[in-house]
Amino acid sequence: MKLRIKLDHLMKERGLTQRELSEEAGVRQAAISQLARGYVSRISIDHIERIATALNITDINELITLVDNEEDA
Repeated sequence: MKLRIKLDHLMKERGLTQRELSEEAGVRQAAISQLARGYVSRISIDHIERIATALNITDINELITLVDNEEDA
């Protein structure tokens, strides 16, 4: 299993840029960029909480999901 962060999709759905989300969430734009592209090996719980709050997410499944490794191929 692999963790997938659906941040890029959520930003597009809400019409937000990385910069706008960064300002709303109080998270560095570089961190938002890495999360949106899926280039992270560790996730800051604080960042996820701030992003979820900024995006008004009440169900973490909207932001993070587990997928089979085969689905990534």
